[in-house]
Amino acid sequence: MYAVKSTLPDQDLKIVGEALQGALVDLIDLSLVAKQVHWTVVGPRFRSIHLQLDEVVETARTYTDTVAERASALGLAPDGRAATVAAGTGITSVNSGWHKDDDAVQVLVGALAAVVNRMRERMSATGPVDPVTEDIFIQLTGDLEKHHWMFQAENGTA
Repeated sequence: MYAVKSTLPDQDLKIVGEALQGALVDLIDLSLVAKQVHWTVVGPRFRSIHLQLDEVVETARTYTDTVAERASALGLAPDGRAATVAAGTGITSVNSGWHKDDDAVQVLVGALAAVVNRMRERMSATGPVDPVTEDIFIQLTGDLEKHHWMFQAENGTA
């Protein structure tokens, strides 16, 4: 069996591994939530919100791969299975059915806030032990905060 071995000490690898796995789960779920709302948004602002949701999906999917590949590079097997995502996500579940445009925006504001808060915790945890992973979380969090700001601006709410 082939195994990748990290140069990080075991205790540091444990911290980084938990942070990367948690990020992977949140990003997969964020992409699923955004796509679900993308398919079900209705209302006068349908088109603009529909397109904006795809931008969130693209960001989440891009960073999903970055996070999973970082874990692999450190010798950790990423776990993106549905059961793992469902058990570990920090995002509140989305209601089934149609989402009025204002409600769709609020769903994304909440989902993005949840993920950003958890990413900030991961930045703090990984910074002292692995600046490379911390840098991924810094870039990712900046992009997610931009989406969060834009969705808040949609409804004029904080």
